Amino acid sequence: MLSSNYTSNNTGIFTNKSNNNEQQFIVQTAEYAKNLKETYGILPSISIAQAILESDWGRSELSVKNNNFYGIKGDNPNKTVMMNTKEFVNGEWIEIKAPFRKYDSWQESMDEHARLIVYGTTWNANQYSTVLAATEYKEAAYALEKSGYATDPDYPVKLIRLIEQYNLHQYD
Repeated sequence: MLSSNYTSNNTGIFTNKSNNNEQQFIVQTAEYAKNLKETYGILPSISIAQAILESDWGRSELSVKNNNFYGIKGDNPNKTVMMNTKEFVNGEWIEIKAPFRKYDSWQESMDEHARLIVYGTTWNANQYSTVLAATEYKEAAYALEKSGYATDPDYPVKLIRLIEQYNLHQYD
């Protein structure tokens, strides 16, 4: 018995729906990420890999219900949703409830992610300047970690693995 991730086409050949959905997600976000590079200078491979990792290929509850591909938090009660999340704090994973931004579209989520990288946070406008200065994806992935983008100590390795496995650097 095949899992629900597989489907049969009319020729009797089985294809992995997961892989098809993943490729579709890449195609969907890649074109937009290339446009964002023109406007903001962020490497598309990084934008796409972060969207994949943070949203589980657009399948997470946050991305499906709220178009938030990047786990961006917010503080406006009218534009946020409270959700559980895992954070790596003091050498261990903990679960917390946090307010995450709601967007009208996934493109709006990608736009805000790009603006966050370019304009930084309210407490540090230059927080991600090393990400923007990076000329290749590995440098940008490690710059995200050093800039405090995510609490996961393996974040850059996960991004690099996705970029290389799915050849996302072709969009840079």
